[in-house]
Amino acid sequence: MSKQKGPGGAVGKGGINPAPVGDGLTVQVAAEQLMLVPVDDLVPYANNARVHSKAQIAQIRASLREFGFVTPVLIDFDNNIIAGHGRVEAARAEGMTEVPCVLVSNLTDAQRKAYILADNRLSETGAWDPQLLKLELEGLTALSFDTGVIGFDAAAVDSLQFGTAKKPVQDSSHASAAPGAGEGAVEPEETEEYRQFVDKFKHKLTTDDCYTPENIYQCVKDWAVEHYGLEGREVLRPFYPGGDYQNVEYPEGCVVIDNPPFSILSEICRFYDKRNVPYFLFAPTLTLFSIAAGSCNYVLAGVGVTYANGAVVSTSFVTNLGEWKIETAPELYQLVKSADDENRHEAAAELPGYVYPPEVLIPAAYRLAKCGQTLRIRAEDTVFVRALDAQRAEKKTIFGGGFILSKDAAAERAAAERAAAERAAPIKWELSDRERQLVQALGRDK
Repeated sequence: MSKQKGPGGAVGKGGINPAPVGDGLTVQVAAEQLMLVPVDDLVPYANNARVHSKAQIAQIRASLREFGFVTPVLIDFDNNIIAGHGRVEAARAEGMTEVPCVLVSNLTDAQRKAYILADNRLSETGAWDPQLLKLELEGLTALSFDTGVIGFDAAAVDSLQFGTAKKPVQDSSHASAAPGAGEGAVEPEETEEYRQFVDKFKHKLTTDDCYTPENIYQCVKDWAVEHYGLEGREVLRPFYPGGDYQNVEYPEGCVVIDNPPFSILSEICRFYDKRNVPYFLFAPTLTLFSIAAGSCNYVLAGVGVTYANGAVVSTSFVTNLGEWKIETAPELYQLVKSADDENRHEAAAELPGYVYPPEVLIPAAYRLAKCGQTLRIRAEDTVFVRALDAQRAEKKTIFGGGFILSKDAAAERAAAERAAAERAAPIKWELSDRERQLVQALGRDK
């Protein structure tokens, strides 16, 4: 039995349920349809400000296993996720191929963006009644229910029993003596190198919040003008600071070349297509083909662009110009990369990348665990160091410290890294017989 096609994608066995309708409702029922949608068809919101840690995803996965997928994901017509990013990520990790979704199509762009924030924020503003919470948790414990599944592990329950949360024990590991470090040696509280390291993990704004460096824009504009033969045409930038693209005058013969807010890119493309306004717009590479549900032309560049506020985004382009539905742009890639390299030159010079010999192990070896690879080294095969002799001459250090390894331990480390590299190799997907027949049928009318 083939699946129905719904506004949010292919509809699975759950079918479609219409939203309730009534007259004189004070609160409008925004949810229109309930359906099962393939996980791979769902598009995360590029500017989602809510970050889910690995621990949170693990908790959501445990909740899905315990209670099932109770709360559906909210999506729009283009399968963009409005609410439920954590549930989708957890479902994918659990091997689910479809998840229940509710279509929400009557929100304005401002309402949609505001709801994404409200869905996360409003739940934070509530408060617990400690006596009732303690009573409920004790009741669940008495019934042998694992309260860790709902986010109340043993430590949390214990803190409630004492009436207040315990203060975390300060980590004193930084003050412990280490071989070669001297008695009572301590890690420096804060250094410039440490601040630079921490800055890497600070939240970066996206292109909805910033603008394109002028040299990046200029090389994109010059390429598009030459590639599409736009010489002499008026080029507009309606998304430049203070612009309002819906109320801009678009004279005959003009073309829009600009970097729009990525979160409403589908809406922007449809606006221009409806009015026959030519455009060539910056777009996020990872979700490029989902923009306007595949109705545009797509230029694949995949070049990392460092925008004015420090956001680094793999960037391609969407357009209604040219004869090709999809084309790669190696020349444009090189132009933009060169311009971006110029912009980042000073920062790269300030924080160079270090390559250590195989006998030196640094904290970056955590990647082995990430790849599922075990490495075990005995104490007698290591000597702790804060810097190599060559680094001391340059007044440099190993950030976080390191270990010099014995010959045998270095060989074990090299073997583990080779195994991790093999496990991290990309999965190769193959076409089915049905899809190969589709390939054969395409383009026969030429």
